[in-house]
Amino acid sequence: MAHETETIRELWILGVKPGEGREQLITAYLAQSGYSSRLEQVENLAAGRPLGIILDISPFSEDGWGLLLKIKGDPAICNIPVLPVYLSEKGKVGGVFPVAGFFTLPVDEHYLLERLAVYGLTEEAETWDLQALVVSRTGEEKLSKAIESVGFEVVKGYTGKEAMALVSIKPKYMAFCSMMLSDMSAFELLEKFRIYPYSRNTPMFVLLKAELKEGEKNALSREIAHLVSKKQLTCEEFLSYLRKRD
Repeated sequence: MAHETETIRELWILGVKPGEGREQLITAYLAQSGYSSRLEQVENLAAGRPLGIILDISPFSEDGWGLLLKIKGDPAICNIPVLPVYLSEKGKVGGVFPVAGFFTLPVDEHYLLERLAVYGLTEEAETWDLQALVVSRTGEEKLSKAIESVGFEVVKGYTGKEAMALVSIKPKYMAFCSMMLSDMSAFELLEKFRIYPYSRNTPMFVLLKAELKEGEKNALSREIAHLVSKKQLTCEEFLSYLRKRD
């Protein structure tokens, strides 16, 4: 029975090159909460079906952004939860980015609504006056219409600063944000959301392009490095993010 429980709770770590040892600290953190974990390759996800993926997206990762696009662009594995983390050059856990999920653009409306229903986010939309925030330079009309079709009022922001102003006026039930905005990334906006009580618990979904150029990947990694600065999360701080997702 213990072996079965361990298998069910197994998490896979991706984006860390085998032999570097950068996964050792986060593996120890996970073990303290009863999770087994191991380094793995994206090619094994469909057969292995882990409980979730811990994905290193730091500048030291082995193409973490490319792995994220590959996972979320593959129908066979796109539903496996991904928790993006920043691991330093020596493997210290510098930051965790607990987004509610990822959707690849252009959004498949049926898949979008199916996943929102699985998350339990569509049940109250027809009963209550609920707003969903869409933050994108293009407005994402197709996405907005799909969300409106299940009863949400869609409010649009075109920059991170505008999004913060909108959530301060009235809390939003959930938010969708393009990975890159003109003034910040979705992860920086997520960090800002977490500062204020009116937006701290708002589920944020990140909208991914089908492809990212190397320059875009490097820019994202630099911004993530700037966000975490020289922080190092304790075991308890890191595990608190996992408990919220269980």
